Amino acid sequence: MQIQILPSLLAADFGHLADDIARAEASGAEALHLDVMDAHFVPNLSFGPDVVAVARAVAPGFYRHVHLMMTRPDLYLEPFAAAGAQTIQIHVEADCDIHAGLARIRAMGLRPAVVINPETPADAVYPYLRECDEVLVMTVHPGYGGQSFIAGCLRKVSDIRRRASVLGLDGLDIMVDGGVNGETGPQAAAAGANQFVAGSYLFRQKDMASAVRELRSACAASFTASP
Repeated sequence: MQIQILPSLLAADFGHLADDIARAEASGAEALHLDVMDAHFVPNLSFGPDVVAVARAVAPGFYRHVHLMMTRPDLYLEPFAAAGAQTIQIHVEADCDIHAGLARIRAMGLRPAVVINPETPADAVYPYLRECDEVLVMTVHPGYGGQSFIAGCLRKVSDIRRRASVLGLDGLDIMVDGGVNGETGPQAAAAGANQFVAGSYLFRQKDMASAVRELRSACAASFTASP
């Protein structure tokens, strides 16, 4: 299973957004993670489809994961798809029909994904595992960058990985986002995660490329497919 590192654009310098997108692409990371917050589902407001379109224009070959932290993500799937999203992640806690949302994402030719917050039990995503290509386990409370990793979420990663295996979904990608660094990333990999979103940890590095390589190597060395 491929280990993937995703710089989170939320930690970029928005006064030099294009430069930081290009820097993230040049780091060798597998994809860019874009956090969309609606100031209702989470207590913060970030950006809309236009920033996704900027990422596509600046780095068209750099894969774009769009995480919709929104009460009604179903109202915005098509605009984000049109802007250049390639994976769209929606929360199981959102106020919409999750099954229908995932089906619409796939019908547009994109990768559908579900997300769970730290307080949400792992079994909340089980009904959707056959309908999505990845699961994002939040390892901080969504809304702000720079928070500390919640180690208690690792059990959910393991539980979801085991459930996916029982269902024959051994290729399911499991992502963690929040407080990921050179110490916590390998812990999540040992629990069964193979995708790692890192914001401030990567963007504060003078040499992001070295940080990406080191994080990927450490996570690959710790990854357990059957935790």
